[in-house]
Amino acid sequence: MPFAVIMAGGRGERFWPRSRVAVPKQFLNLVGDKTMLQLTVERVREVVGISDTYIVAGRDFKEMILEQVPHLPEENILIEPFGRDTAAAIGLAALVLERKDPREVMIVLPADHYIRDVPRFQEVLKSAVAAARRGEDIVTLGITPHRPETGYGYIFQGELADTFHGVGAYRVARFLEKPDYAKAVVFLSTGNYLWNSGMFIWRVDLIRQLIEQHTPGLAQGLRLIGQAMGTKQYLPVLEEIYAGLPKISVDYGVLEKAERVLVMRGDFGWDDIGSWAALERYAEKDEQGNVIEGRGVLLDTRNTFIYSPGKTVGVIGVENLIVVNDRDCLMVCGKNRAQELKKVVQALKDEGLEEAL
Repeated sequence: MPFAVIMAGGRGERFWPRSRVAVPKQFLNLVGDKTMLQLTVERVREVVGISDTYIVAGRDFKEMILEQVPHLPEENILIEPFGRDTAAAIGLAALVLERKDPREVMIVLPADHYIRDVPRFQEVLKSAVAAARRGEDIVTLGITPHRPETGYGYIFQGELADTFHGVGAYRVARFLEKPDYAKAVVFLSTGNYLWNSGMFIWRVDLIRQLIEQHTPGLAQGLRLIGQAMGTKQYLPVLEEIYAGLPKISVDYGVLEKAERVLVMRGDFGWDDIGSWAALERYAEKDEQGNVIEGRGVLLDTRNTFIYSPGKTVGVIGVENLIVVNDRDCLMVCGKNRAQELKKVVQALKDEGLEEAL
């Protein structure tokens, strides 16, 4: 049975003020009653047993993870002493799994994505595991786009390489950065550009080999950490070495440099729910296109999203706004600027208002 590695180290700044430093996005119930982390663990359960599921996160979230996923073995929480981006997090997990079975498949999933059609996702994932089991290719899941999205990176799908359990595996011709709107329209119309979902499937020994080959600075640090695993020196070595690891994404550090990468098309209703504007897609709207979570009145107001549980809100004469009133903070922004909410978070830091974060 394969391993699953769920990356739960994000800060969720584009969901401020509901997402805070102490409780970021992946630990919130943004869609339905369960948290994003709980949903991620549940939908992979059909493919990977809980004893083979691992969660990578900062030390501050260990108790929260155990509370939200009570059946997870405590030793399956892999603590990052510092956030060093996805290449380091995946490398650390690969060190642990290498000691168990270096030839087994490792599924890497972000903790904060939403998938509507879980059975179809599981079918595609099982096919991706079969493709990765040969140990020759990285496999990633690309999402068939249904709008000209500028917030995602893209994958240009090449020729069909093989078929696994009825699902086609295509060569990745190249990875592309987030496009402007005009390019996104072209990508949508051609049919062979896919959203990069950030979900990866590979054999443990393959990703270790590729890290050695393409990111030697990271590989050197991981070797030192690996030598200390299982000894009393592990935690101090981890703390010292991890701080100096290169801060680099696995996409840039490995995938874009690898020669053999396959992509399988995902048609299972994927969304990374990356901002308040994205969350609106899953909410019920009134006749004017408004969404209100909480109590209040909206007069002469159109296409506006209000989140204000426990507080009554009155709105008049506005459109295309997002208003979030959560605990001690109020956030108001235009929908077309929702992706820029990190700027507000940084500005609060600059103003010395860290208590709001």
